Amino acid sequence: MRATPGRSATRSRVTKETAIEVSLALDGEGTAEVSTGIPFFDHMVSQLGRHGGWDLAVVARGDLAVDTHHTVEDVGIILGEALREALGDKAGVRRFASLAVPLDEALVEVALDLSGRPFLVYEVDPSPGGEAFLLGDPGFDPQLAEEFWRAFTVGATLTLHLRSRSGRNTHHILEASFKAVARALRDASRIEGGGIPSTKGVL
Repeated sequence: MRATPGRSATRSRVTKETAIEVSLALDGEGTAEVSTGIPFFDHMVSQLGRHGGWDLAVVARGDLAVDTHHTVEDVGIILGEALREALGDKAGVRRFASLAVPLDEALVEVALDLSGRPFLVYEVDPSPGGEAFLLGDPGFDPQLAEEFWRAFTVGATLTLHLRSRSGRNTHHILEASFKAVARALRDASRIEGGGIPSTKGVL
C-alpha cells in the first residue's frame, strides 16, 4: 500500500488467540486491503476504508477453529487504537458528525463524537426476522458486529451511537452500519480549524 503522508498509524497486537497488524492513513484514497480469514467481516471492515477515505490494511490470524469472536473483537481493538493514534491531538477536527445511510430497505443512523470518552449505544437488530444465522464461510455471527463496535469505541476513545431505523436483510443492515460509521468518521475527522475543539483544551 502506498504510504500517505500526514495522519497515519501502524499498530500490531499478538495474543495466544490472535495476531493482527493494521496500517491506517486517514487522508488517503479509500483503498482497503483486509484479510482476517472471515470473508464477510473482511467485506465490512473494507467499508471503513473505502467510505472513510482511508488507506487501510488489516491482516489478522486468529483461532477461527474455536470461534470468530476473538478475531472480530481484537480487530476492533487494534483498529480503534490505530485511529486514535492517527488522529493525534485532534487539533482542528470537526469532532462531531451524524448522518443516516440507506442500503435498499435498510436505514441506519449514526452519531459520533471524537470525545476521548469511549461509549457505545447500539440499537441495531441483526436478525429482524427473528432468525439467527451465520454469514459467509467461516460464518460471521451478526451479533458480533456489536462486539466489534464496542472494542472499536474503546480503542479509539470515541462516543458512538448506532441505530437501525428500518431493514429486513441482515447483510444490508450491517453493511449500512459500517458505511454510516465510515462516513461519519470521515466528517468528524476533517480538519476545519486550528485549535482543540473542546473547552477543556484536550480531547
